[in-house]
Amino acid sequence: MATTVMTTLDPKSRAASRGLSDISIRNLFIIPTIVFLIVFNIFPLLYSLGYSFTDFRASTNAPANFVGLANYRALLNDPFIWSNFAITAKYVIVSVAGQVLVGFGVAMLLNRAIPFKGLITTLLLLPMMLSMAVVGLFWKLLYNPSWGVINYVLGLGNFEWLSNPDMALYAIAITDIWMWSPFVMLLSLAGLSAVPKHLYEAAAIDRAGPFYTFFRITLPLVAPILMIAIIFRTMEAFKTFDLAYILSSQPTTEVISIRLYKMAFQEWQTGMSCALAYIVLIMVLAITNIYVKYLNKVKER
Repeated sequence: MATTVMTTLDPKSRAASRGLSDISIRNLFIIPTIVFLIVFNIFPLLYSLGYSFTDFRASTNAPANFVGLANYRALLNDPFIWSNFAITAKYVIVSVAGQVLVGFGVAMLLNRAIPFKGLITTLLLLPMMLSMAVVGLFWKLLYNPSWGVINYVLGLGNFEWLSNPDMALYAIAITDIWMWSPFVMLLSLAGLSAVPKHLYEAAAIDRAGPFYTFFRITLPLVAPILMIAIIFRTMEAFKTFDLAYILSSQPTTEVISIRLYKMAFQEWQTGMSCALAYIVLIMVLAITNIYVKYLNKVKER
């Protein structure tokens, strides 16, 4: 049965009676969105970029003096800033790798006919629906050496998780893995469900083992979606602030976002903090660009 696609306004419609054209209606929806993005995203971005070239301090009434690239040079030559970046890189690697392994592993387990599959999947998605502050406070209780459940279950006695400089960053990463592995699981399930079943049937006829089937069929076809999950989680892990700030105050857990917060709102080095924010932005864009190039190569295979 043929269907008619409406390309013009119905002459009897209320919009036509008001004299609104298709272009006017389109602009009526698009222009407010553009204005919103300019006011709340683009303008602050450009405004902070201007401050990054000054010695402005929000805590004083002194005028902002243009210092050129002095802020950027000072930050890039500061060994403590590079230490913060090293801590952040370590955290990102541990956190994202753990999320991929756990999320993809759970997705593989759920990618089959099991009882109450929908209910189990929904329950597994609950952690990423919680507030970061709530998750941080919840896990801070779990890590407590006196009454925490984790030490009791593992039989570690009064082991200090968050006060131990060597373990605090890993404790935060474990919390992040618990919270965001469901995100990777959800995307992985979508990729696994899209794999053609006849490929597995052909592999079974050829008597291919599970190892061969996984590395020659499952992983190559799911890799593009898995890469998308890695891109999103890497960007978010690089900007992590809430969990690290709530769970621990150790110098070994001072990721770059915490250093940026202290510089901006405790030391009131507004111009310097704006420059650091743009250095972080450039690094995130560079890492994302590398991931996207690799994703395009994966799609071409």
